[in-house]
Amino acid sequence: MNIFGSMYDKTMAWSTHRFAAFWLSFVSFIEAIFFPIPPDVMLIPMSMSKPKSAVKLALYTAIASVLGGMVGYAIGYFATDWVQGIVQQWGYGEHWATAISWFEQWGGLVVFVAGFSPIPYKVFTICAGVMQMAFLPFVVTAFISRAARFLLVAKLAAWGGEKFAAKLRQSIEIIGWAVVVLAVVAYFILK
Repeated sequence: MNIFGSMYDKTMAWSTHRFAAFWLSFVSFIEAIFFPIPPDVMLIPMSMSKPKSAVKLALYTAIASVLGGMVGYAIGYFATDWVQGIVQQWGYGEHWATAISWFEQWGGLVVFVAGFSPIPYKVFTICAGVMQMAFLPFVVTAFISRAARFLLVAKLAAWGGEKFAAKLRQSIEIIGWAVVVLAVVAYFILK
């Protein structure tokens, strides 16, 4: 089954589309609020196919992510009860309590770590609003961490360039199925 290869080919084709930067920014914006797929899945192929534009693309991604994070912050700040009701309804109360305790213990450092790591950023943007973290430090911390993360991802992808893209294409089926197996195993272990 050549599932991942065809998805990879389609993603690489989309990465050179004339509206690709807009869609990258849009995905980055909504990912900081609710969307489950991180913008890296678009930033990486775009940076590989256009290495000279990698820094510009990373900055678009970071700015859009911070703007989305500001919306997430506002949702948490102005709709705290609604957010906490949804968290409980969806069964994420334990995860939410962990995020709240991290904010109480480490404050703005949590936003920095969440912005740079693959931890779902939206949880922490909304949580920052619920915890009423000071807005300006939130924005500054979010921008520094998101810019650092996306610049690193984009520069690494650009460094690999088209040669890496070709090698990745050769192994994409193995990588794709390995990720599926790991996800299934993780699901049953964490269940």
